[in-house]
Amino acid sequence: MSKEKLALLRERGYDFDIKDIFLRAWQMYLKEPLQSSAFMMFIFSLQLLAILYLKDFALLQGIFLAPPLYSGFYLVANKISMKQQVVYPDFFKGFNFYIPVFSIWLIGQIITAFGLVLFVIPGIYLAVAYSFSVLMALFGGFDFWTALEESRKLITVRWLKFFLFTLVVIVINVLGIMSFFLGLLVTVPVTYYATYILFEDLTKDIFAE
Repeated sequence: MSKEKLALLRERGYDFDIKDIFLRAWQMYLKEPLQSSAFMMFIFSLQLLAILYLKDFALLQGIFLAPPLYSGFYLVANKISMKQQVVYPDFFKGFNFYIPVFSIWLIGQIITAFGLVLFVIPGIYLAVAYSFSVLMALFGGFDFWTALEESRKLITVRWLKFFLFTLVVIVINVLGIMSFFLGLLVTVPVTYYATYILFEDLTKDIFAE
C-alpha cells in the first residue's frame, strides 16, 4: 500500500519551503540540545579514537558503525515530532535496524561513487536522490533496494530543489567545520533533523499507520 501511495504522491507533485524546514529543524534541536550534541560528540570521539589508535581499522569503523549511529538522529527526530520523551539510549536505536541501514549506506555509496567516477553528473544525481533512503527503511519498512529506489523516485520529482536543500546542508556543516569543528556538534544534528522534517512533511499521510 505504501508504494502505491508514494506513486500517487509523485503523480500529484509536491513542494516545500527550504527556509521553513531549517527553522523548524533548529527548533527541534533546541528541544534536545544537550543530548543531541552529546551524541554527536560521542560519534566524533569514536572516529578520533579510530584514527589515532586503530588506523588500519578507521575506515571499517566508518563503514560499519556510522550508518546506525547517524540513523539515531532520525529516530530521535521522530520521537520529538511525536512529542514523546527522549532518553539518551534512543540515539543508539539505529542498531535495531542495522542490516537495512548498513546495506543502504554501503550499496548507495558504491553506486554513487561509480556514478561520480565514471560520469560525474549521474553520481551527483544519485547522491541527492538517495537522501531519503534510510528514512524509507526506518519508517516505511522497506528493504534496502526498495528504500533506495523509492527515495530516488520521490526526490526526482523535485530534484533541483532537493539539490538546493543539499547545498544548504553542506554550507551549514562547512560553517560548523570552520568553527574548529565544534560547530558540527550543532550543525550535524540540525541538518539530520531538517532531512527528517522534510521527509515527514512529504510522507506523514503515507506512513501514518
